[in-house]
Amino acid sequence: MDQTAAGLVISVALNNTDCLYRQQNGDNCQMKIIVSGGGTGGHIYPALTIADTIKKLYPDAEIRFVGTTHGLEKDLVPRAGYPIDFIDVQGFKRSLSADTFRSVYKLFTGLGDAKKLLDTHKPDLVIGTGGYVCGPIVFLAAIKGIPACVQEQNALPGVTNKILSYFVKTIFLGYKEADKYFKGKAQKIFTGNPIREEILSHTRWEALRFFQLDVQKKTILITGGSLGAASLNKAAFQLEKELSGRDDVQVLHATGKNHYEAYKKQIEEAGGFQSNIRVSPYLYDMPMALAAADLAVFRAGAIGLAELTARGIPSILVPFPYATANHQEFNARALEAAGAALVILDRELNGDILQEKVERLLQHDEELRQMRLAAGRAGRPEAAVDIAKQAVALINTKKR
Repeated sequence: MDQTAAGLVISVALNNTDCLYRQQNGDNCQMKIIVSGGGTGGHIYPALTIADTIKKLYPDAEIRFVGTTHGLEKDLVPRAGYPIDFIDVQGFKRSLSADTFRSVYKLFTGLGDAKKLLDTHKPDLVIGTGGYVCGPIVFLAAIKGIPACVQEQNALPGVTNKILSYFVKTIFLGYKEADKYFKGKAQKIFTGNPIREEILSHTRWEALRFFQLDVQKKTILITGGSLGAASLNKAAFQLEKELSGRDDVQVLHATGKNHYEAYKKQIEEAGGFQSNIRVSPYLYDMPMALAAADLAVFRAGAIGLAELTARGIPSILVPFPYATANHQEFNARALEAAGAALVILDRELNGDILQEKVERLLQHDEELRQMRLAAGRAGRPEAAVDIAKQAVALINTKKR
């Protein structure tokens, strides 16, 4: 299925499900839903995507978030237009220290805060997307008999979600490989990870025109995330120096804002790059950049990979080595096993190995084509709709 057709299917599913829900429940039915997930964008953006999808499916639903004042959610959630309540809780370090006792104290404080919120708002459903902040609210909801579920983005689950699996009704898996790590009685459903609807909203030709790129050249998209990655930039510089001026390939490279000036100076000292190499501090329209890409060089965050596979983009992945429990490598290896990606560990990354892998794919169209097909098979563009529908179904199950 091409990306335009996939977007149409999602749109039809949203409309049909909304009509069915209204027929079954009546116009006066108004769900109250709490969504919680925080600390990092990797937990918050999936939560926002799920919330947005529920609102499209069920416009009358009341959705509010629960987070902490020291996580990114304090800014991102209000900006997205949702109310947010805060609880006082902090994560546990993986080694025993004096701070552990403070975390235990904060846990009980957070449970008290969560109880007050549940008593005040009386939600019909609570959804957690990981991070320690969702632990108290999801746990207490499950204990009180309120339908509760979690969405796990990574191939190696986080500690909070593993604990919650003993109490919640359902776990929505971003990767099939995560299944074996959950020992609780929760139902486990592989849905893939939720992605923003706009990821599928552009065609390749539209994107190439937007960036003024050559339709005859293969496009390589390189980014280490919004902050950039020094190791990836260093390897990319050697690659781009070799590709500069080539008539078969073009590069879109976002260095990260903190790395851009140094990278630009490095280019100038090397005599400059030709126009087929585009370097910027940040790509503000990532959906458009993804639409243009024939190959991506990425970190291995769960949502970034979900966006790549939803568009069927083959990739060379360099997992962030300091991710909690090294979960990015688990994500990358899952795509590698599916045939959709090649993996270079950060400690092994250099310009020579990156250039070797890129050149191999540029020169072997069939290998690149097979990786593209594998990425498409791994993609789950309908994940947000699946999660929203099945989460809300937990409410109806309780009522029956």
